[in-house]
Amino acid sequence: MQQVSLRCRGAQGPDIHMRMKIRIFFQALFSGIAVTSIFVLPGFSQNVGTIRVDATPGKVINSFDPDLSIGSSIDVLSKAGIHKVFTPHIIQEALSAGYGPIAYRNNTELRMAAWHWNSKGVWSDPAKRSGYWTSSAERGEPIKNILAYSLPHRGFSRSGGGASSTMSGHVASYWKSNPYLTSRFTGESDALHPQWVVMDLGTPAPISGIQIVWASPYAKTFQVDYWVGEGPLERKPSGQWSLFPLGKIENGQGGTSILKLTDSPVTCRYLRVWMTESSNTCDEHGSDDLRNCVGYAIKEIQAGTVDAGGGFTVALDTSKISYTTSSIDPWHSEGDVNDTGNYQHTGFDILYTSGLTNNLPAMLPVTLLYGTPEDAANQIAYIRKRGYSLGWIEMGEEPDGKNMLPEDYGALYLQWAAAIHNVDPAARLGGPVFEGINEDIKVWPDVKRRTSWMGRFVDYLKDHGRLRDLSFVSLEHYPFEPCEIAWKDLYREPYLMQHILGELWRAGVPRSVPIMVTESHVSWQLTGPMTTIWGLLWLADNIGSFFEGGGTAFYHSPIQPQPVQNTCLGPASWSNFVADRDYNIKGYTAAYWAARMINFEWTAHRSGVHQMFSAKSDIKDSNGNILVTSYAVKRPDGNWSLMLINKDENNPHTVRVVLENLQSKKQGTFSGAVSWVTVGSEQYVWKADGPNSYADPDGPPVGRSVPGGLQATYLLPKSSVTVLRGKVTGF
Repeated sequence: MQQVSLRCRGAQGPDIHMRMKIRIFFQALFSGIAVTSIFVLPGFSQNVGTIRVDATPGKVINSFDPDLSIGSSIDVLSKAGIHKVFTPHIIQEALSAGYGPIAYRNNTELRMAAWHWNSKGVWSDPAKRSGYWTSSAERGEPIKNILAYSLPHRGFSRSGGGASSTMSGHVASYWKSNPYLTSRFTGESDALHPQWVVMDLGTPAPISGIQIVWASPYAKTFQVDYWVGEGPLERKPSGQWSLFPLGKIENGQGGTSILKLTDSPVTCRYLRVWMTESSNTCDEHGSDDLRNCVGYAIKEIQAGTVDAGGGFTVALDTSKISYTTSSIDPWHSEGDVNDTGNYQHTGFDILYTSGLTNNLPAMLPVTLLYGTPEDAANQIAYIRKRGYSLGWIEMGEEPDGKNMLPEDYGALYLQWAAAIHNVDPAARLGGPVFEGINEDIKVWPDVKRRTSWMGRFVDYLKDHGRLRDLSFVSLEHYPFEPCEIAWKDLYREPYLMQHILGELWRAGVPRSVPIMVTESHVSWQLTGPMTTIWGLLWLADNIGSFFEGGGTAFYHSPIQPQPVQNTCLGPASWSNFVADRDYNIKGYTAAYWAARMINFEWTAHRSGVHQMFSAKSDIKDSNGNILVTSYAVKRPDGNWSLMLINKDENNPHTVRVVLENLQSKKQGTFSGAVSWVTVGSEQYVWKADGPNSYADPDGPPVGRSVPGGLQATYLLPKSSVTVLRGKVTGF
């Protein structure tokens, strides 16, 4: 019998559209009309391509369970948004995309702020309701939302995040480094964890001196360098730091110091203050807490020239100067809260009791860059006491985006790991949650001339005998520049995805350590192709190539509805849904239909481990680009399932499928009835109309049962994702 993949929708507008399709289908079916005539698939390619699957026993290239490996994420919401999203109707719609586990994203730490995952807890200075916060692990009223707190000791720091959107109340007073990176906490010499400030003057200028207004604690030993080359803060810095002739200071006295760096001015754009020994004098918060008395603190830095009389002249307009720092002290106070309601995270109790976790282990973050190990440990203890299912734990958020050196992240990682494992020895920890990367991140060379961020982090764990604390490596995947995306970029995605996995292994990640993409979309900024047919094809390739490349778990972002917004390449939404500002779902996006194909047609949730085999296509364009990519899995029910992505924008292609056992020299093929399901440019067309944009038609995938056999061929409509599924015989 011919079949079609259908799904009933909710009780709003799109429901009528779906019911019409269902009615037409069944009227045709029972009146004897050929169902295929409803779904016109014109233009069969005259040249037949071949999909070859290496099905040799023992040559499984990956194994994964969709219930643990193919998921989505929940991100920051407004306070009102939390109550609107976490309703039975929205949860049901969100889960209808078919994703398994949920990854909770920590947008607070991303934006250079502290979070209080529980409003109940203690301050290190309870009298002043300030200091270092530790949330309570004790069970109480359900946690509904999580608040963010700005960091006054970020001072002038840009730290990769710009001006913090959470800043309110307390004025940023001065910059102070993270006390957990000092010898009192790392057990290592402070010289092994230098703290630094980089000044970007915005344009090269002649520099012969620097003025530093220190707070306490100040640096006793430090040096001032200038950058020779391009982009010291980029992911692949080109050049090196060079010490000013008079830039080495070994007996700093704090206060306001004007330092002559060279007799003849050096023209440069970037300067670095590199601090290796602290005065260990206490800051304005007093000596009761050791954390107030370690590290380094600076109120102001200016670069310029020093005349013969010692007079200092600022080189440039200070408003054009930006500062990036090695770390930030997480001290804050009750008055630094952002409780406006526009920027909050979902409380853990709401998350777990809503049903959004699918009754599967959820991936949770702990704050590491701007938190304390005690707070992280209490969070995990709280989750366990509540009996919630906890999967993986991500340690921190995008240290690379904050320009943190790998040894510093490693030092924090080990302290947090020890605290968490003290309350939960079985906790599975990982990171570093790289922001979207396509290449291995390079940093300034260390004393061994090593420049790989990941390589040095792994080596740090090894050198401390703690590699066992790294249960997984995580990264985000945002591969394309948002305003420069072209159709041909679809051809690049499989390479980009598999290349970054290879880069991480080459950098030193052990093959035994799983690699996970815990956040992914077309770009880090909203862009039009996300919601066109381009985005549908991209997502299928994105996930397929990840598992083909050896990845372990993949989380697409995000699961909650979001409204459509205008972008540089047309209106779009991050989400699976077209929704209004009250999160009412009006329709579906390309990402939704890609998810349906991946989660309901290619794989089977709630069924067990899928085995993946290498599948190759010989269909290319005149430039050698592979037009049809193919991903083959053997499902637990014994069926073989091939996801075929035709990236030819204008032409369908016809293929035959050959499964080869290279040991026995036998070939197999689909036999009996084969399920053929497709969604593409015939079923989904995005109508751009600003915030009122929508898709019409808006799915669903179409399907039918077709005969297999040695001579069988299968149509791949233009711009489509097609899944073939059935039994295989012949070998």
